Amino acid sequence: MKTLRRHWLQLLLSALVLGCFLAYAAHLWRPRALEQIDHWLYDARLVMTMPGGIDPRVVVVDLDERSLAEVGRWPWPRKVVAELVDKLVVDYQSAAVGFDIVFAERDDSSGLPVLQQLAQTTLRDEAAFQQQFATLRDQLDYDAMLAASLRDRHVVLGYYFSFEDGAPRSGVLPKPVLPAGIFKGRSVQPVVAPGFGANLPVLMAQAGAAGHFNPLTDSDGVTRRVAMLVEHEGRYYESLSLAMVRSYLNYPPLEPLYGASPLKSYQPLEWLRLGPLAVPVDEHIRALVPYRGEQRSFAYLSAADVLKGRVNKDALAGRMVLIGTTAPGLLDLRVAPVGAVYPGVEVHANMIASMLDGSLPAQPDYLRAAELFVLLISSGLVLLVLLRLNPLPATSLTALVLLAVVVLDFALWQYARLALPLAASLLSILLLYAISMAYGYFFESRNKKQMASLFGQYVPPELVARMSEEPEKYSMDGQSRELTVLFSDVRSFTTISESMEPKELTRFMNEFLTTLSEVIRNRYLGTIDKYMGDCVMAFWGAPIHDPDHARSAVLASLAMQEAIAQLGPSLEARGWPRIQIGIGINTGRMTVGDMGSQIRKAYTVMGDAVNLASRLEGITKRYGVGILVGEQTRAAAGPDLVFRELDRVRVKGKDEPVTIYQPLGLAAELSKAQRDELALFQQALKLYRAQNWDMAELQLLNLQQREPDSVLYALYLARIRHFRLSAPPADWDGVYDFDSK
Repeated sequence: MKTLRRHWLQLLLSALVLGCFLAYAAHLWRPRALEQIDHWLYDARLVMTMPGGIDPRVVVVDLDERSLAEVGRWPWPRKVVAELVDKLVVDYQSAAVGFDIVFAERDDSSGLPVLQQLAQTTLRDEAAFQQQFATLRDQLDYDAMLAASLRDRHVVLGYYFSFEDGAPRSGVLPKPVLPAGIFKGRSVQPVVAPGFGANLPVLMAQAGAAGHFNPLTDSDGVTRRVAMLVEHEGRYYESLSLAMVRSYLNYPPLEPLYGASPLKSYQPLEWLRLGPLAVPVDEHIRALVPYRGEQRSFAYLSAADVLKGRVNKDALAGRMVLIGTTAPGLLDLRVAPVGAVYPGVEVHANMIASMLDGSLPAQPDYLRAAELFVLLISSGLVLLVLLRLNPLPATSLTALVLLAVVVLDFALWQYARLALPLAASLLSILLLYAISMAYGYFFESRNKKQMASLFGQYVPPELVARMSEEPEKYSMDGQSRELTVLFSDVRSFTTISESMEPKELTRFMNEFLTTLSEVIRNRYLGTIDKYMGDCVMAFWGAPIHDPDHARSAVLASLAMQEAIAQLGPSLEARGWPRIQIGIGINTGRMTVGDMGSQIRKAYTVMGDAVNLASRLEGITKRYGVGILVGEQTRAAAGPDLVFRELDRVRVKGKDEPVTIYQPLGLAAELSKAQRDELALFQQALKLYRAQNWDMAELQLLNLQQREPDSVLYALYLARIRHFRLSAPPADWDGVYDFDSK
C-alpha cells in the first residue's frame, strides 16, 4: 500500500501506457506512428537476415534503356513481343514466362485498320488490292501474332486492379482461381477491387493464365506485402507471382487452409495450398515479400540481347522468366525496405523464389495472442523491477528484459519464419522506464521540447530557439494571418528526369533542392512548407511574426535565381543539365497551422492567396521571366525594391483580375540601361492598353532590338497582331484571361 501511495501517478501513467499498447497489439487501436515503428523494425530485421546473392531460378528480361534505344521506344509492336516470347519458349526453353506488363490496347502500328478501311470503301472493287490484302492480312495482325505465340505455352499475362470506388474496367479478366462464396462465414477480409485494367480478349483467350501485378503499399509508401488473391465481384483472382508458380507446377488447383481454433465459428485463414507448396497468408489473403537483397538480386538480361540471340542458352533454359522494366520513363519503380528505388518486377521475382523455397514469412492468427503475451509478461516484469529496485540495478534488468524480447523475436523470425510484431513490447518497456526515471525532467522541459519537435523541421534553428523562450505565444492551431507564400518549379523537369537513372535523378534533385532550401531557410529565414517533386513551397510571416515577410520572400526569390545560375557549371561538370526555375509569390490573408488528417498532418498554409501564388508560378514561362509577384506583394515589399509591371491577368479559378510584376532587384543596384528599358516598357504598356497599336508596336520593336530573345516583347507584339485582325470589345480593360493552370 505504501508503494501504491508513493507511486500512484507513475502507476497511473504506466497503466495508461500499457493499456494503449495492449489495445494496439489487439488491433483495437492502430495509430499510424506505432505502425510505422513496427514497419521500421520489420525492415531492420529483414535487412539483417537477407541471404543475399543472386537466385538463378528466376530471371528478369529487362526492357531497359539499351533495349528501348536498340529496338525502339515502348510500346513495341506486338510482332516484336511475339518474337520475344518465341525466343524464350522455343529457342531458350524457359520453364515459364510472365509479363509484368498489360496489353490493354490494340496494336495498330502495322497499318492494318487503314488497309481494312480502304478494302471496305475506296478500294473495295480493286481485285488486285483485295487479293494482296487477303494475303497480307494475317501478317499485319500483330495482336493475333502475339496471341498465337501464347497458345498452349506456360506464359502468364499481367494486369492490374484499381481499388478506388467507381474505377473503370477495361480488357478481359482471366478465370477466377476461387469461386464466389468460398470464404462465406469465415474470418477473411480480402482486398476488394472495383475496377481493373486487363488484357485484350484475343490475348487472354490464348494465354495459359494471368495474374495481377499490384504490390500493396503500407502507410509509409513502402511495398512490404502482396495480395495473393484479390476479390472482384465476389470471385478471387491470383497475383502474378502466384500464377507464375502455378504455371511452373502445371496449374495445380488452389485450396485455402484454415488454422485451428477453439471457436467453431472462428476459423482463420492461414495458408493457400497449390500442389506440394503452401503459401502463408494473413486474414486479408496477403503475404509478406521476403526480399533476398538489394536491387538486382536476380539475373537481369536485356530484352534486346534475348531478341538478337546474344544470350547463352544456359542462362534461360529451365528458368522462370519475368518480362519487366527498370527504365525510369516506364514508371515501374517502387519503394522497398531494401531501397528507395526498387524495380516492381523484382518484387514478383522475390515472391516466386520464396514460394518455391517455402520461405515466405508468416503472420498466422495466433501470432496476435503471442504478441499480447510477450507484451504483458515483459512490461509487467519491467514495471515490477522499476518499482522495487534502485536506478542502477533497475536499468540493468530493464536492459536484459529488452534484450530478451529482441532475441526471442529474432529467433522466431530466423528459425520459424514468424514475423512477430515488436514495436508494442519494445516501446512499452522503454516508456515505462522513461516514466520511472525521467518523470521530473520530461515535465520540466516539455515546453521547449514540444516547440522544437513541432516547428524544428519547418523553420531555421535560430527561430526555434527564439520561440522556445516564450513557447506559450506559439502553437500549431489554425490561424488567419497575412503572410507571403512562394512556389518554385523546375522548367521542363519531366524531360530532364526521363533521361536519368533513378539513383542519378535522386542525387540531381537533392543537389538543386538543397541549394534552394539553403537560400530560403538559412539566408532569409523562410518556413519550408513542403517539397512536391521538383517544386518547393515556402512561406514567410509564420510561425514568428515578420512585418517584412513580403520583402524577405522577394529577396529570397532573387537569391534563388542567382544560386541556380551559379549552380549551373557544377551541374554540367557532373554530366547534368543546367536548370531554370520559375517562381510565383503572393501576399495575402491565409490560414496557417497544423492541417491534415488523423493519419498525417503538416504545418502549412491554405487559402485563395496561396492558390494565386501557385498560378503565378505556372505562368512565368508565358512571359519568359523567372519570377512573378502579385499586387499585394509588390505593395508590401518596400520602396527600395524595383518591379516591372508585366500585365493584368485573370488566372484560372479566380474571377478578379490581378496586376502581375517582375522584381528586378534593389533600386541601388539597378544599372542605367535597366532603368531605361523599364521606362520604355512601361510606356509601351500604356500605349497597348490605350489600344494605340502602332505606337505600342513601334516601342516594342525598339525594345526587341535591345533584347531580341525576349519572350515578353514577342508576346505583346503577337497580341497586337491579333487585335489588329480581331479588335477587342468596347469594354476591354486590358486584362488577359488564362484558361489553364
